[in-house]
Amino acid sequence: MDRTPGEQSRRSPGSRPMAVAAAFGSDAQIAEARALARSFLADLTAVHGVAVSERVLHVVQLVVSELVTNARKYAPGPCLLTIQARAGSVEVIVRDSGSSLPTVREPDPGRVGQHGLEIVMAACRSFEMRREPQGKLVRAAVALDDAEPRRAR
Repeated sequence: MDRTPGEQSRRSPGSRPMAVAAAFGSDAQIAEARALARSFLADLTAVHGVAVSERVLHVVQLVVSELVTNARKYAPGPCLLTIQARAGSVEVIVRDSGSSLPTVREPDPGRVGQHGLEIVMAACRSFEMRREPQGKLVRAAVALDDAEPRRAR
């Protein structure tokens, strides 16, 4: 994981989201991205008193894993991972230099592999992907409230 000053920031909850960001190069270990997510969620609880359930911890790590893996696999160059808390959710945002949007396949229990985005979409409050002037952005929001229903497909 390559971090330079300015790439990582944390803010208090309020009108602005609390966030952390890091750039991951082509040799990045996905475990580093998951560790960043765990650290961020631990800080939400310890420093800011935001309740983070085991479900949220596991789902956010899964989302981070899937989105960073896809960026590393399908886009040249580094990707930028941002994790932020806002409006009752934890948002995972990955930006990369690839212009092709991920293909979200229909559920198929007989298919071996390529279920990552399908799982992410089922577990998250919202999911968005869009092209940007230099690449793309993929964003998934995980509800902090365990009672909130998941996003409808």
